[in-house]
Amino acid sequence: MFKHLLITRFNLKNPEWKQLTKNNESLLDNSWMNERLELFANYCFPSISNQTNQNFEWLLYFDSTTSEIHKSKIAEIIGNKNNVKTFFIDGMPVFNESIIKYVEENISAEYLITSRIDNDDCIHKDFINEIQKHFDKQDFLAIDNIEGYTLQIEPNFILGKKEHIFNPFISLIEKNEHPKTVWHYVHNMWKKEPRLIHVTEKRLWLSVIHGKNKVNEFDGYGNIKWNTLKNDFIVSDKVSKKIENDQLPFSKWWFLSLRNFLYVKRVLLSKQVKKMLGVYKK
Repeated sequence: MFKHLLITRFNLKNPEWKQLTKNNESLLDNSWMNERLELFANYCFPSISNQTNQNFEWLLYFDSTTSEIHKSKIAEIIGNKNNVKTFFIDGMPVFNESIIKYVEENISAEYLITSRIDNDDCIHKDFINEIQKHFDKQDFLAIDNIEGYTLQIEPNFILGKKEHIFNPFISLIEKNEHPKTVWHYVHNMWKKEPRLIHVTEKRLWLSVIHGKNKVNEFDGYGNIKWNTLKNDFIVSDKVSKKIENDQLPFSKWWFLSLRNFLYVKRVLLSKQVKKMLGVYKK
């Protein structure tokens, strides 16, 4: 009936990007790749390999310039997971067409579900299952889970709630006839699409904030303990123990939490109103 693809881009070169992180460090060089693979192995990969529903394929897209050393590391991380497929392509300019080509050549199901996740983030162990619950033979419907968590991992571990509309965890259900896939738009441009629902039943994602993010800053809020989430957001054992032991007490960042709460709610309300008023129309 349907095929579900989870799709992640990794180190794809983009001629439109300024090749620096938010800390003015080089983007996509060996140092960046080493750190990103470490994040991938400890946060992203465990959360996906431990999904309660394994009825999906995960497509990972790497740049064709990826070194042999890093290719070996990638293979070591993935191991024998047969629903994970890797592709090495010529950067972002051919990313979308590579996805479409894979769909055309390999998927005959009547419907297609595509979800996206960044290589340094986590999803709830029921994420795949929750997305598939929304399937009802829709010709075209985007699903925006707007509630999640965010975790700063340096210089301190700080964990908080977050609401993010048109976020990097969007999914798309569509008929498999000349499909667009969820990567048809960058995530914040899904605001132009009227065939989209916002879902708030469960917090299904955890964004990871670190020094080599290109843009993101920590804007979580609330007194959330890692030990209340660790059975739902599966990360490596060593990282889970470190977060639990080193998480910054709420008493040391309560004012930042309040400021973030006001900011997140203001941005969410603003975007919801603009969407309702048709400001984002195509």
